[in-house]
Amino acid sequence: MSLLLENPWDQRLQQEVHPAAWPWPKSDERYNLVVIGAGTAGLVAAAGAAGLGAKVALVERSLMGGDCLNYGCVPSKALLRAARAIHEHRRGREFGLSHEDFVFDFPAVMDRMRRLRAEIAHHDGAQRFRDLGVDVYLGQGSFSGRDRVKVIDPKSGRETELRFTKALVATGARPMALPVPGLESGTFLTNHDLFNLQQLPESMVVVGAGPIGMEMAYAFASFGSRVRVVSLDTRILPREDPEAAAVVHRALENLGVEFELSAGLEKVEQVGQEKIVHFRRDGQLGSVQGREILLAVGRKANVEDLGFELAGVAVNRNGVQVDDRLQTSNPRVYAAGDVAGMWQFTHAADAMARMVLRNALFFGRAKTSALTIPWSTYTVPEIAHVGLYASQSEQAGTELTSLRMDLSEIDRARLDGEGEGFAKVIFEKKSGRLRGATVVAEHAGELLGEACLAVGRGMKVQSLSGVIHPYPTQVSIWSRLGDASMRQKLTPRSAALLKKLLQWRR
Repeated sequence: MSLLLENPWDQRLQQEVHPAAWPWPKSDERYNLVVIGAGTAGLVAAAGAAGLGAKVALVERSLMGGDCLNYGCVPSKALLRAARAIHEHRRGREFGLSHEDFVFDFPAVMDRMRRLRAEIAHHDGAQRFRDLGVDVYLGQGSFSGRDRVKVIDPKSGRETELRFTKALVATGARPMALPVPGLESGTFLTNHDLFNLQQLPESMVVVGAGPIGMEMAYAFASFGSRVRVVSLDTRILPREDPEAAAVVHRALENLGVEFELSAGLEKVEQVGQEKIVHFRRDGQLGSVQGREILLAVGRKANVEDLGFELAGVAVNRNGVQVDDRLQTSNPRVYAAGDVAGMWQFTHAADAMARMVLRNALFFGRAKTSALTIPWSTYTVPEIAHVGLYASQSEQAGTELTSLRMDLSEIDRARLDGEGEGFAKVIFEKKSGRLRGATVVAEHAGELLGEACLAVGRGMKVQSLSGVIHPYPTQVSIWSRLGDASMRQKLTPRSAALLKKLLQWRR
């Protein structure tokens, strides 16, 4: 557990998600479902199964709520909201506000984050799940057989064996380390301890150019830290549309973030209070330095010390090995969330847990291949995406094409001063079926919902034209793209025929 336990908000958080005086349940003879891990996937599955009348045990060795509540989505978005407030203040003159100076209070920002996290925590808390009828075991769980889980009480050391009809592994993932000299534990931050900072670092080196790294680069640069990014990748946000990533890159550079890309780490050394990161690029050595290093190079599934060999559960380089229905090599055992090695998003873990309920407890045949999983990166502007990219024609099995529109063509975006960005739809060239969408905007994640529905339902791009939006709204960009696709289908020949028809009807 990585909390500031002298902080009253963190004390309240711990009391919710890992209370010290938690009573050890009296185990049932057999459970319908035993869940190992109380992150998003585990909590959704446990609550859902108990609500359906199943007898459920939930085992968690650390903090209930997992990474999302404690070290991920919740604290990071609280910081990003503070960064956005600074961003809006600095643009005040554009909207007629003449005051430019302000006092930034980093400890107050962090205290707000801890307060909000503690206030939200009861949704994931041990007491709530006990009230739902779930037996909550706060201890180390591991398989002791193909249909048994052993739980060790950390206070007494006693062991309890839980027999199950079905089990779910939902142990999540942790920040990945790098085998670089000088980059040992304690010399760098990850998202597991970043939110324990009490003073704003003068400078920070972010290692990694993925979503976590870029979001925190944006936040800390907004707060006033000098931020340098070092990454082996040739561009930031390599999973995203290159054009979308380029917009965010420019925005971060305008904020003062410096980039060293295509740079492989050689070593890290400490000189006084500064940490120096040495890298090699194109055979040339270089270095950057900062008071803190944030390591954000990906995540590794938590598959250790779970007794998988006793349960007959296979693992691979991505995590627990599962089939399209999230079933492991042991038919009694399922896996969901980050540990399953697919999509490492909270909303994906939620969707996978619901799938496990249908497939494990009943006779469902739900498949992960049928899911349409969106995502959003919360920089300013944000990037949100769902489905395929135009470059993935081979995966789609048919030729894909795209249509793009700048936000500056949307009245509300211009009025809001948010014209930097665009939306793009990806669809099958022959049929017009929507296969993907990308949006870059100040609130891209909020704008994506309509595209998620259209892509998930396999609607045609022209169908977007029929949606009536309130005016003026930025979300109307989707109907404008639908209009553009309709115009695109109007060939010179059909245009000539329409003209003749209208002449005849005059």
